[in-house]
Amino acid sequence: MKTPLLIAAIFFSGLTFAQEKKSDTLQTKKIEEVVLTKQVFKKQSDRFVYDVAASSVTKGNTTFDLLKQTPLLSTTDDKTLKIAGKNSALIYINGRKTNMDPESLTQFLKNTPAENIQKIEVITVPGSEFQVESSDGIINIVLKKKMSDGLSGNMRMSNSQNKYNGSSASFSTNYRKDKLGISANLYGGENIDAQHYVLRNGNDSSSNESTGNIDDPNQYIGGYLNLDYQLTEKSNLALSWNSNANKSYNSTVNLFNTIRSFDKKTQSYITNYTNSRNNEDARSYNNSVNLNYELKTDSLGSKLNANAAYLNYRRFQFTNNKTYLSDANGTDGLLSQTIDQNLPQIINNFSGTVDYIQKFKNDFTVAIGGNFNKTKTDNDTQNITDVSGKDIEFAPNHFIYDENIYGAYLTLEKKFSDKFSGKVGTRYEITNSLGTSDNAAPEYRKIERDYHNVLPYLSFNYAINAKNNVSYAFSSRMRRPSFWELNPVRNILTEDNYTQNNPFVKASSTYSHELTYMFKNSYFLILSHSLFKDKITQVPLQRDILKERRDELGNVVLDPDTNLPIKDSYKQLRYIRTNFGDKQEMSAMVGIQKTFFNQYLTMNFNVGLQRNVNDGSLSVDPTSGDVFPTYENKVSSTSILIQTNNTIRLDKKKTWFLGINYFYVDKQQIELGMLKDLMSLDISIKKNWNDWTFALNLEDVLRTNIVEIEDSQANGNYNYVKNDQYNRGGTFSITYNFGNQKVKKMRDINGASDAIKSRTR
Repeated sequence: MKTPLLIAAIFFSGLTFAQEKKSDTLQTKKIEEVVLTKQVFKKQSDRFVYDVAASSVTKGNTTFDLLKQTPLLSTTDDKTLKIAGKNSALIYINGRKTNMDPESLTQFLKNTPAENIQKIEVITVPGSEFQVESSDGIINIVLKKKMSDGLSGNMRMSNSQNKYNGSSASFSTNYRKDKLGISANLYGGENIDAQHYVLRNGNDSSSNESTGNIDDPNQYIGGYLNLDYQLTEKSNLALSWNSNANKSYNSTVNLFNTIRSFDKKTQSYITNYTNSRNNEDARSYNNSVNLNYELKTDSLGSKLNANAAYLNYRRFQFTNNKTYLSDANGTDGLLSQTIDQNLPQIINNFSGTVDYIQKFKNDFTVAIGGNFNKTKTDNDTQNITDVSGKDIEFAPNHFIYDENIYGAYLTLEKKFSDKFSGKVGTRYEITNSLGTSDNAAPEYRKIERDYHNVLPYLSFNYAINAKNNVSYAFSSRMRRPSFWELNPVRNILTEDNYTQNNPFVKASSTYSHELTYMFKNSYFLILSHSLFKDKITQVPLQRDILKERRDELGNVVLDPDTNLPIKDSYKQLRYIRTNFGDKQEMSAMVGIQKTFFNQYLTMNFNVGLQRNVNDGSLSVDPTSGDVFPTYENKVSSTSILIQTNNTIRLDKKKTWFLGINYFYVDKQQIELGMLKDLMSLDISIKKNWNDWTFALNLEDVLRTNIVEIEDSQANGNYNYVKNDQYNRGGTFSITYNFGNQKVKKMRDINGASDAIKSRTR
């Protein structure tokens, strides 16, 4: 509770300060309300723009809440955001990618008030100037422009109840005085991520079933500090620091395992029971600093932008995995195996970028730039295995991964007329990497990768008339494996069920097409196609292994005829991170973003079809050479996608609002099998009172957002996963805005190490 109490103290001290400001509301003359009609949602040359500045939807909401209600955006796990037709979305703020790992980014968005947001830009097919991977789209959050000197800020406190209770608080402030601008944010909180699992895999001869709970407590604190100083009328210097820390101690896994094997001698099934009792202590730290210099070279908007950055990411993780023999009632018996794992990861990155934009009077723009990234990851892994009745096995592995990326791009953009504009560009990237291990098998000791890629881009936008607009974009991208995916360690769930990372994973390629039609800036049709080559994913491989049969006391059972240990067939399941063939994703979506009934109803609705075509096959564990029965996924599926977000104004004064949001994702074939349909109904009520906002959000009211995956192979193997993340719950929040609400925002800054963040864990 220390972190929320600390920020609560700041909250009330800020409140005291705010109460001292002078009020002149009594002197304000009453005027009649004037309703201005503006384009809230529109298509620009390479992006969709959702203007939320004049909307009361933002007040009292978090940035994450607002993004969930943005056209084309959705989330099924309340953690990650997706753009329709895309794998995932990268978050940018004022054109600058956020400097956080995924977990920290989620906490940041959920603890940042949405009042300061001017508009949200959804870039479905990013141009060559963006350093993005695979088919990722970009969500660019543009902050409001505020015009005068002074101090402003906002504070927010919230309490959530799902399976467990969680609390959070945040404090944000902006200060502007003459040539100096300062913005800062502090947030923190605690929660327990709870999950319930049902795992089944096997065939007619042997099978495993594991059921139970995972509880992961988290305490986190983070924030940023940005300093921007105007050197001259044409140049600025800025320093940005971003930090996040997370502690997860006493994270537990409690699974009851039922293992069946067929005894050919007796022609009957033998059933054994075990309990997996895992305990994990982990903490992580993410710190980054960026120095930026900007020089405006003419009055048309031409400018030079240079960045130098340093990133340090540290994660320390100690895991104790215990397997107990059990009876059918789940009572712990003899301890049969203990595996202790020390899994640290340290990442250091040095980055630099230089961009120059030259604008000409005839609406022609040339952008050219380059980037350099040098990254070193240090993974000093240690595994200690103690199997009852056997010697202790000590298996250390110090894996070091060095990577250098050199990139350059050229983009040409031209507005040919008021109706037609186009953009063409290309990015060239060279990647050199070396992975070394000092205590591993020979094939792990030195893994070199040297490759280069030419990544073209093309787009055009044509306004047929004032009501009709059509655009097209093509992009070629690649995806490098995340640093944690390359670290050759096992993350153990049960004795015979674990995930395996893979240092041999290669970069994959993606080719995307998108055609968009818009009518009256309210109705849209989007057709898209993406081809993934050598897709990086997780593949379930399972095989039969022989183990000595033991009784409930742990004694080896002997065959009365031979006096030798009886060995039974057990099913082993490995989730291997690797390149897994090719995949195509095709989608067609129609939607509407519009207000009705004199702005009492704001509706965002879209419905579409998505077709997945999978073509992957794997039979050998690339990390060990072990041979498995072939896992094959050459299945296609066509799915319906529905999403609607509705805000209803309940009173004339715009102080009460009701929100009703719903999404439905039809069953679809993914890499692990057939993902069953998902849906969620969310309801919110909000009250605005002067500078205060009180909000209650109820999520997954019908408790239908539960993941289920089924897969059946031609060789008889099957795999089933059910994961309940207890998404149903409620959050109550209080938000307060204080100070001069016209403080000028910080200058837009692109960080040099931005492209590296998404590859940390």
